[in-house]
Amino acid sequence: MAEQKDPGRLIVLLAALAAFAPLSIDTYLPSLPQIGQALNAGASSVQMTIGVFLLGLCLGMLCHGPLSDRFGRRPLLLGGVMLYLAASIGCMLVTNIEQLIVLRFFQAVGGAAAAVLARAIVRDLFAIKEAAKVLSLMHLVSMIATLVAPLCGSLLMELGGWRLIFVGLFCFAALCLVAAMWRIPESLPLERRSASVGKVFKAYGHIIAQPRAWGYILCMGLSFGGMFAFITASPFVYVEYFHVSPRTYAWLFGLNIAGVIVMTFINARVVTRVGPLKMLASGATIAGLAGCALAFIGYTGLGGLPAIVAAVIVFVSVTGMLGANSVASLMGMFPDKAGAAAALAVSGQFAVGAGFSAVVSTWANGTPMPMCLGMAVAGVGSLVAFLVVKANQSGVAAQPSAS
Repeated sequence: MAEQKDPGRLIVLLAALAAFAPLSIDTYLPSLPQIGQALNAGASSVQMTIGVFLLGLCLGMLCHGPLSDRFGRRPLLLGGVMLYLAASIGCMLVTNIEQLIVLRFFQAVGGAAAAVLARAIVRDLFAIKEAAKVLSLMHLVSMIATLVAPLCGSLLMELGGWRLIFVGLFCFAALCLVAAMWRIPESLPLERRSASVGKVFKAYGHIIAQPRAWGYILCMGLSFGGMFAFITASPFVYVEYFHVSPRTYAWLFGLNIAGVIVMTFINARVVTRVGPLKMLASGATIAGLAGCALAFIGYTGLGGLPAIVAAVIVFVSVTGMLGANSVASLMGMFPDKAGAAAALAVSGQFAVGAGFSAVVSTWANGTPMPMCLGMAVAGVGSLVAFLVVKANQSGVAAQPSAS
């Protein structure tokens, strides 16, 4: 690890930057019906503001990551947060849904810089095993933020309407910008930067040509897709099919977050001793078995809601473990292309998540089966992706850097 006077505070700041994407989505969700009424827009138009945000997030990551390998992390990071701030101001002032859709896209492009470059900075400053530990701790902070985000959004909406949510996001980003300007120096030395812009984008071709890289990307992306399948379908499965109250649903949802926090904490404590590969093996195996259990429960109905809740908790709890170790290992494969590697991993994660969300919505038939089947496909797929990683350990390009 590069010498840091206070690594704990730096990790918290990087975690806050990495949390830009989930906070920008989850804080905003409770306001969707009110936005539709205020801007005289239909549900499909309002929901498009989420879809276009995910699109901007993926495209932004794919641009910011490799550009940071050429120009350094700090200018791209600060510029992206400034774009996020400007777009947030615009979101406060919109008068129609079309303006909000456009501004949410630019807000996502700006926020993508924070989300992807926080992870690239970790790779710059920490060795591979330490990076996996730090990414786990960052994920822990992000999950806590994700847990309270909808509550904060609801409170802001009650205090001042939906526009106040964007005021809150602006204030959060402004604090992060000031802290980043003060606490985050440039982490990528000149001698480690790519020679040209064209070369940094060619890095994508080099990365995706490696089967092991695909394994890491899909291992974390598919587990994230399974979690998105749950987030999309669970309100209907729990509340409408099993007739639990909204308050009970909130508690059941919170159990998943608690599971993620526990497993991520365990990963952070253990990974420096056993290494990311063994932790990936454990996490992918658990996800695969939990997915198979969900498919069985969904098909047979055995165990009912308690069985589904238990299997979902087990599945979701390992998503942080898989994400942290996959990103750390992928960036370890390509230490001179860490920005591009992180961009591919995280943008792929959100793209797969959006795909699973769309598919599960299409499959919806009023029963738990679509959700259970979607999570089963994701869990087994994540395990298969890890087996690809395991089968392609040899080769110079697949050897993680230890520095």
